[in-house]
Amino acid sequence: MDNKKKMIGVFTLAMINVAAVLSIRNFPQMSVYGWQSIGWYLIGLLFFLIPISLVGAELATGWPKGGGVYAWVKEAFGHKGGFVAIFCEWSNNLVWFPTVLSFVAGTFLFLVSSNNVLTFMLMMVVLWGTTAVAFLGERVSTKFGNAGAILGSILPVILIVCLSVAFLSSGRTGQLPPFSADQIVPTVNLDTLPFFSTVILMFAGMEMAGYHALETRNPKKDFPRAIFISAFVIFVLSTLGTIAIAMVVPQSQLQFSSGIMQALQYFLNDFGIGWALGIIGILVAIGGVALLTAWLIGPAKGLGVVAQSGDMPPFFNRTNKHGSPVGVLVVQALIGTAISSIFLITTNANNAFEALSELTSTVLCIAYILIFAAAIKLRYSQPDTPRPFKIPGGKIGLWVIAGMGIGGTAFAFFCALLPTGGSVAAGQDLVFVVGMLIGTVILVVPPFLFMKLKKPSWDEAAKASKEK
Repeated sequence: MDNKKKMIGVFTLAMINVAAVLSIRNFPQMSVYGWQSIGWYLIGLLFFLIPISLVGAELATGWPKGGGVYAWVKEAFGHKGGFVAIFCEWSNNLVWFPTVLSFVAGTFLFLVSSNNVLTFMLMMVVLWGTTAVAFLGERVSTKFGNAGAILGSILPVILIVCLSVAFLSSGRTGQLPPFSADQIVPTVNLDTLPFFSTVILMFAGMEMAGYHALETRNPKKDFPRAIFISAFVIFVLSTLGTIAIAMVVPQSQLQFSSGIMQALQYFLNDFGIGWALGIIGILVAIGGVALLTAWLIGPAKGLGVVAQSGDMPPFFNRTNKHGSPVGVLVVQALIGTAISSIFLITTNANNAFEALSELTSTVLCIAYILIFAAAIKLRYSQPDTPRPFKIPGGKIGLWVIAGMGIGGTAFAFFCALLPTGGSVAAGQDLVFVVGMLIGTVILVVPPFLFMKLKKPSWDEAAKASKEK
């Protein structure tokens, strides 16, 4: 009976990947490059999406332990390395929350007159509301997230793709020039390089699907099939959704936080069904809320594992009867509120959206470099550890796959430090780069401070917590 519950098929595993990664909030930001966005997505596919999927599968099946990324990197580089990796994922969330919150708020408020104060207030309602849901435990959060991903991400993308096909089939013309193969080649310069990091961020999360590899009948065969099916679906839907937006929304009018709604409004009005925009908008917004809820508790629980080792103040080790790390959840909600306040003082939401997205990428890249490096190190330091799924090709195959991931992620880190064209005032490029570096350090250095300032009372509190 239990075995039947654990066994899942290739299609189900692939859909878990799709639900975890596919997010329409990034489409508007990519659509500014029109046909070239296809080339950017291909780069992301080769240098990140496939490598992190394969590496995550090997690590998850070889070391299926609590803490996820923390456990994997700890096995390879010790407690300090694992602490840094999981803290990077958690602190990344602190910066990622406002970008998702602005997307949800922008979607909800698209059809009404709004201002920065109203947007911020709605962002806070969503942030603290989803935190309250996370208090109910990982099971509730995960179910809500999976349902919301299907209703609020997958279905809207399919709808906008179908509308774009109907749009073209009716003989209408859009904002993009006629397609030709040479137009998908990205124009590489200082203005476009930061979008490489955007592609990395868009595909982040594929390693989470590796947790399900042991639930398949034949991980060696089923997981690679699921990876390539999900990678194909994610790539195709992301590309077509992005092109659909670029087709109907002029670049000068595009809003990153509500670009998907701008495109849907154009399509639906053109076909005489504009009344449906409100309904679809609610679904899209709910999808954003559900995904936020699902991701809100994951890294927090991972950081809670670190707190249980006594390396963080006792407040971070607090859990409730549902096993939710309430201390960590409250701290991240408070910090998320502080960072979100940028939307109260900025005069250009697009610039704030870009800066936060790029800062998110730098922190994530550090975590992913450690993950890729851990897979290589463990193949040498623990060669006999059973791995139900193993990257094919022996050590050479591992070096090729993980090497592509490390190279692509490291390059994305440096690209994220560069301002996109027009995102900062003239002559302020150096200020932007320094600000990004300072922001990254602020989000990465706390683990070293915690371990330096560690007190005996932290260990005592951790032991007392485990005994309960």
